[in-house]
Amino acid sequence: MLSISINEHLPRSPYLVTSLPGSRAREIIERDRAVTSPSYTRDYPLVVARGEGCMVEDVDGNVFLDMTAGIAVTATGHAHPKVVQAIQAQAGKLLHMSGTDFYYEPMVELAEKLAKHVDFSHGAKVFFTNSGAESNEGAIKLARYYTKRSLIIAFLGAFHGRTYGAMSLTGSKAVQREGFGPLVPGVTHIPYGTHASLDYLEKQLFPAMLPPHEVAAIVVEPIQGEGGYIVPEEGFLQRIREICDRYGMMMVVDEVQSGMGRTGRLFAIEHWGVIPDIITTAKGIASGLPLGAILARPEIMTWPPGSHATTFGGNPVACAAALATLELLESGLMRNASKMGELLQAGLVKLHQQFPRVSLPRGKGLMVAVDLFDNQGNLDRQLRDRIIQTAFLHGLLLLGCGKAAIRFCPPLVIDSDQIETALEIFAGVLAEILN
Repeated sequence: MLSISINEHLPRSPYLVTSLPGSRAREIIERDRAVTSPSYTRDYPLVVARGEGCMVEDVDGNVFLDMTAGIAVTATGHAHPKVVQAIQAQAGKLLHMSGTDFYYEPMVELAEKLAKHVDFSHGAKVFFTNSGAESNEGAIKLARYYTKRSLIIAFLGAFHGRTYGAMSLTGSKAVQREGFGPLVPGVTHIPYGTHASLDYLEKQLFPAMLPPHEVAAIVVEPIQGEGGYIVPEEGFLQRIREICDRYGMMMVVDEVQSGMGRTGRLFAIEHWGVIPDIITTAKGIASGLPLGAILARPEIMTWPPGSHATTFGGNPVACAAALATLELLESGLMRNASKMGELLQAGLVKLHQQFPRVSLPRGKGLMVAVDLFDNQGNLDRQLRDRIIQTAFLHGLLLLGCGKAAIRFCPPLVIDSDQIETALEIFAGVLAEILN
């Protein structure tokens, strides 16, 4: 069997040498089933051995073009040399010294750099976490602490995590809540992204059952992630800002999936010129190491010592990876995300014209999705899932989101040739299934 040496660079396009999954992958999958939680969702039988840039190699030597980036996490690509170098250098000096109780420079330096990137009027304060769910948990606590209010407004279709507070905000799929109640009280969900929804909030909910002066925060994704890569109507986010200002609520913006350069800006909210009170982030911040952050106006982040803390959040090795990631984003990867996103959307428009059951694309930068429809024009989840499975068999890694959407969220290092390769494979899969 042909294989690629571990010391060789991976090809820049798919390279399949076995049937899928291969024998080694099947063996590991069987071992996994015996010992790991059944709650994990595995979309297809991919068993990864290593990655480089936008390519990943499985344990049998098959190479895939990755349009998932580990769910929008490996912003700088798999194993970017500068990120790896930063990790190795920091690991040789200090692996851990809890930032809750002590000080170390990588944590301070990263907080300084993140604070410079947000347009709060008087700088920013930063709290480091291990994940997006943790960031959103902390944001709820902070908003309630600062406002001395208890109620929270969130959105249907939203995904903010699966821990109890974050899950209480999440309105994505019933399975994520089923069997886990009662959840954190005081959260009201409304439809996402439309002025009609905000009309309902202001004209129906506020007068009837949701006293606005008891609402601590509105928590919103600038582009809804797991809900389907939904871009809101123009003016929607600006109007949330105005509502929050009018009633003294906190505008909490969840940038866990949309942040860290994915849309061509460090934070997606920048596209709308809206300045929130609190930003939560994670995923792409450290190119794959577990790290998240809460950024808030200094006058808001006033909780006292011991009121919120974490043992591992802001780990020095993760901070070093994040510093290298930010440097790469600033030095060209955000510009590349914008440019490659335009190329991707242009190609998907052509595929929509060729295959009308594929919607026009939506999104910004390299956060793009299309919906799949049946012959009657209804969203077709089964078709979407079949396309994703078939793409895997052709060496293209895709993920679903929303009701019947396929998302494209590749590493931000992707180039035009790889965009064209992804589109060609996707087109071939559509032709195989739809024709």
